[in-house]
Amino acid sequence: MADKNAEVAVEDNGGMKKTLSLWNFFTIGFGAIIGTGWVLQVGDWMVVGGGPVPAMIAFLLGAIFLVPVGAVFGELTAAIPISGGIVEYVDRSFGRTLSYITGWLLALGNGILCPWEAIAISTLVSEMFGSLPGLEWLRAVKLYTILGADVYLFPTLIALGFAVYVIFLNFRGASSAAKLQAFLTKALLCGMLLAMGVSLFTGSPDNAMPVFSQVAGAGGGKAATESSSLFAGIVSVLVLTPFFYAGFDTIPQQAEEAAEGLNWNKFGKIISLALLAAGGFYMVCIYSFGTILDWHEFVKSPVPALACLKGINMLLYLAMLVIATLGPMGPMNSFYGATSRIMLAMGRKGQLPEQFAEVDPKSGAPKLACVVLGAITVVGPFLGKNMLIPLTNVSALAFIFSCGMVALACLRMRFTEPDLPRPYEVPGGKFGIGLAIAACAIIIGLLVIPFSPASLNMVEWSIVIGWLAVGLALMAFTNSRKK
Repeated sequence: MADKNAEVAVEDNGGMKKTLSLWNFFTIGFGAIIGTGWVLQVGDWMVVGGGPVPAMIAFLLGAIFLVPVGAVFGELTAAIPISGGIVEYVDRSFGRTLSYITGWLLALGNGILCPWEAIAISTLVSEMFGSLPGLEWLRAVKLYTILGADVYLFPTLIALGFAVYVIFLNFRGASSAAKLQAFLTKALLCGMLLAMGVSLFTGSPDNAMPVFSQVAGAGGGKAATESSSLFAGIVSVLVLTPFFYAGFDTIPQQAEEAAEGLNWNKFGKIISLALLAAGGFYMVCIYSFGTILDWHEFVKSPVPALACLKGINMLLYLAMLVIATLGPMGPMNSFYGATSRIMLAMGRKGQLPEQFAEVDPKSGAPKLACVVLGAITVVGPFLGKNMLIPLTNVSALAFIFSCGMVALACLRMRFTEPDLPRPYEVPGGKFGIGLAIAACAIIIGLLVIPFSPASLNMVEWSIVIGWLAVGLALMAFTNSRKK
């Protein structure tokens, strides 16, 4: 059941192509969540938690923790299925200024991940493929060093090729981008099955024991286990999980492009399903890699998920390396589509220049937003792997803040718009919405309280404040032009 506001928006702005199925929405969210962190950082999770078991429990709890937040998105998106709906929800509940701040911060949190994923591809190509016999030429031409990170010509060109392909598909419209996402989802599942198979035939559950133990600093600059108990280990990893579940919000951003006749009640459940599926994926991968060999030995390598396979079979190693290199395309593709729709919604609301509200009549893609994101994305590989590290926590704060605003909007609209048709409702009603608000508040607290291990530093706060200052200046400029 679509809201009339969505119909008006479609008519007034040339219309978005209605092609996305429930499976497309699932792969958009799942691919954005998973990415390639499960290959690159599974060893870190074990070290921080004190073993595979604490890490698995933490990721299970993290998924459950965020399910109410996913349900809130499901309720509002099913009721108001428009592109960049977050901007609309907050505007209807708390007014134009808070709506603008929410949309602008989410554009930062999501948009910056596009060039970051391009950097991840370049890093994998240079450091992993470049270390293979016969492929040393990948690192033969060094361009420069920036913030201590070397930038090489050929890995940069390869990463640019991946990025340009994602940009091209998004210019063609949501349908083309969704096909890539479906392929990448299957590739990720193949990676999980590969790890499971190796664990089944060569590993043992005993390798994951004891359930908790501390390990000293290992290879690749890994820190030692700081926790002194199983409970503390679980909490230490739990604090990290929201960063690795970020991306489920990409599903509602493209709701306006849902296929005709889509079941909106089922759509509301897709977001929570993507979260739980991602949690299951993470748990299976942690268990599989943690049982291939003794986990104390496993975590000593810089990228243990790849190193352990290299010691078992070179073909398996190459297969996982290819999957890991393709992995960043998933989040890049999902966040590209989601961020362009946020900008589209802000253009429709008059919060950004009206050119952002224009969509291509043939593909249905937001034209100017795709151009802006394309320019940001192709810069990524030239920046070096250390350039965007401070933006990781910035992205997490922007994401969780936006989720919290959506949860508050959902609760407020239960009172201000009780008759709004809601094909899907948050389980537990207002209590379930309250759980979502509490979850976001806890995570935000961990990011902003100075004594928290995950709190933002001065550089990261400078980025947040600077981005807000630019956004407010742009809003003032847009308002003055309208007057």
